[in-house]
Amino acid sequence: MRVLFISANREDMNMPTLPMGLGCVAAATQKANHDVAFVDLLTAGDTSAVIEETINEFAPQVIGISARNIDDQVMHSPRFMLDQAREVVALCRKLSKAPLVLGGAGYSMFPNSALEYVGADMGIQGEGEVAFPALLAHIEQQTDLSEVPGLYLRGRGLQAKRTFIKDLDSLPFPQPSLLLSVNSDNTNYWLPFQTRRGCPLDCSYCSTATIEGHRIRQRSPAAAVRELSRWVDAGFSQVFFVDNTFNLPHSYAVDFCKRLAAAALGVGWRCIVYPRKISEDLVRTMARAGCTEVSLGFESGHNDILRAMNKRFVTGEIRQANQIFTDYGIRRMGFLMLGGPGETHESVAQSFDFAESLGLDALKITRGIRIYPHTDLAKTAVEEGLIAADDDLLFPKFYINREVKGWIEEYVNDRAKNHPNWFC
Repeated sequence: MRVLFISANREDMNMPTLPMGLGCVAAATQKANHDVAFVDLLTAGDTSAVIEETINEFAPQVIGISARNIDDQVMHSPRFMLDQAREVVALCRKLSKAPLVLGGAGYSMFPNSALEYVGADMGIQGEGEVAFPALLAHIEQQTDLSEVPGLYLRGRGLQAKRTFIKDLDSLPFPQPSLLLSVNSDNTNYWLPFQTRRGCPLDCSYCSTATIEGHRIRQRSPAAAVRELSRWVDAGFSQVFFVDNTFNLPHSYAVDFCKRLAAAALGVGWRCIVYPRKISEDLVRTMARAGCTEVSLGFESGHNDILRAMNKRFVTGEIRQANQIFTDYGIRRMGFLMLGGPGETHESVAQSFDFAESLGLDALKITRGIRIYPHTDLAKTAVEEGLIAADDDLLFPKFYINREVKGWIEEYVNDRAKNHPNWFC
């Protein structure tokens, strides 16, 4: 079959990146002997013209559309980004009779409501590398779709329980040429690369488990380094490891970094670390492997708030990790997520004092916490009467503790005004 993949994302909020997740689904589709065309709307220029030209020339029999982000998670003026996918669906519907299949991380959090809002025919929740080729086989053979894992049909809901792929080494990566074909300049982008999926930590507000599951699954370090070398050969020199907790499991992280250092690929990279049990041995190995920056996801500088967020570390561990990264010349970006359950004037002030004492290279500050389905924060919001129990939360709702609501805006602006490297 001829399958067109469209990455609907047009935002480069923190950094411009390639749509690697959709690219992996496209690679699995090629491996199943289907013809593939790929459109990345972030680099497409006149998006409507590019989509129309591609559909006219390629005549797709199925169109897969990825919705990466639902909104920008900014409480005071949220931007709703699912409209980008909705516009793509409407245009494809006008130009083609091919079935429209929705997917992506954003979609996977809201499989029913996002499908209804966007107006696609069906959607795949979670990992598409197995489910999407299975869907194509059923469409091609005109057989029952009820066996496709994670498949939602608009108006009919979930057809078969989603599955989580255990052997990540069995999944192909796309050829760099597939994602670089539209705009060769995007080798200047950060390459998003994932070595692990899933997270068992259950932070009170986090949607990762909904998207990727609770169990950590990983590619073998050797296979991951081999794949990275192909992208370096294609011209990439900056890598963002998008694993939610790069340092966990610790033994895996050390092994991977040692292999990456031995490969001498010459890349600079950044990652997200969970500030617990970060050893000097790991950081030394990360530095030798080319790590230039880490995101320290600590969210608060007050131990009571950390416990309320179900964090499994305390401020002393954050400080220790920060110092080790500093000693090895690795830049550190910190995060404050203010206004959650239990937040007070005192805890906000203490968080700022703590962040200030770390001497971070950058600090990202958010006020109010986006409420996602199936999280402890959503349960708390229901108990406190902030949201209805049946609210699907597709349209952004935020938790802000009553004690700091209203006060926090002016306070944050005042604390940040003399820090040009703080962003809020």
